[in-house]
Amino acid sequence: MNVLKRCVYGISILSLALVNLQCKGKQKEEKQANSTQKTDSVTIEKKEFGTTPAGQKAAIYTLKNQKGMEVNIMTYGGIITSLKVPNKAGVSEDVVIGFNNLEQYTKANPYFGALIGRYGNRIAKGKFTLDGKEYSLAINNTPNALHGGPEGFHRVIWTAEEAQGGDVARLKLKYLSKDMEEGYPGNLTVFVTYTLKNDNSLDVLYEATTDKKTVLNLTQHSYFNLSADFTKPILDHQITIDSDKLVPVAATLIPTGKLTDVTNTPFDFRKPKTVGKEIEAKDEQLKNGLGYDHCWVLNNQDKGNRFAASAYEPTSGRLLEVYTDQPGIQFYSGNFLDGTLPMRKGGTYAHRTGFCLETQHYPDSPNQKDFPSTVLNPGEHYKTKTTFKFSVK
Repeated sequence: MNVLKRCVYGISILSLALVNLQCKGKQKEEKQANSTQKTDSVTIEKKEFGTTPAGQKAAIYTLKNQKGMEVNIMTYGGIITSLKVPNKAGVSEDVVIGFNNLEQYTKANPYFGALIGRYGNRIAKGKFTLDGKEYSLAINNTPNALHGGPEGFHRVIWTAEEAQGGDVARLKLKYLSKDMEEGYPGNLTVFVTYTLKNDNSLDVLYEATTDKKTVLNLTQHSYFNLSADFTKPILDHQITIDSDKLVPVAATLIPTGKLTDVTNTPFDFRKPKTVGKEIEAKDEQLKNGLGYDHCWVLNNQDKGNRFAASAYEPTSGRLLEVYTDQPGIQFYSGNFLDGTLPMRKGGTYAHRTGFCLETQHYPDSPNQKDFPSTVLNPGEHYKTKTTFKFSVK
């Protein structure tokens, strides 16, 4: 091979090498781009979860982001069966009370993880009046009606529609509550949309319409223990509630109709305070609720979706913040957990091993003329949103 040919050949080899290098560079960039896209994605998957005693099939949807948060939601009752979030060491663990199987959920239990309707909380003596007509509800919390009745929204199969795109995944549940179901008037079409985001927040959007005047107060009833150790009570959790006033209750846990200042009472959580600090104090309201089982009047009710409450568990470092557009929040300290219901990993859920922060209207509002109205009329669109946001500190 003469000198000229060797030069041309060498240049060709060099050019080919440069082309290959450029291709590999582009492939690396594409791979990195795909990796970034995957990292940003929030996924949703479905699997069967059994059959109810009535022969209806239930499914579970798993919403999972790339920041360590994973939520399991069942079509039976719209129940959050599991919710995993990272602790300060980055370890994701379950922080809500739940069972291992559908059968246990269909048995009597204190509304673990469930969607509540038509009316969250209590209605006095199971009666209310609309336009001069009295309606009677099932008495399932003697002498009152509680959480929509014994066959409320927590015990029905919801239809589900899933969607995902980029940094969110949504599960939209639908249920048609027929006229006079559990004693409530109107054919009520309800949508509840759970949305998981990559910032470790879970939105719960409630929507509804009716063809007849009715009352409505929807909420979510998950029990939290941010330590993820359900053998331990939640007394060391630090609770904050942005509220200056309480909805005090009588011995039957029905509101007295008055709102009282929380200042200098065990119900002042305007600054972080452990659940256990004053839960055993000599106080009539604590006696009536056997602890905390009350609705707080949230501040800034004219500002829509705003900070309502938080819970912090120092061992794990987990922080839960709750944002809502609702007027009230029911803080319940798990007073009626009694060691009879099984935990997922063996043992039972003991006294005060979980707490609830239920955003809602005040209890018994249909019978309390001075409380914000819970009436829904035909042609109106019921819409309210609550966000549960998790982080560590």
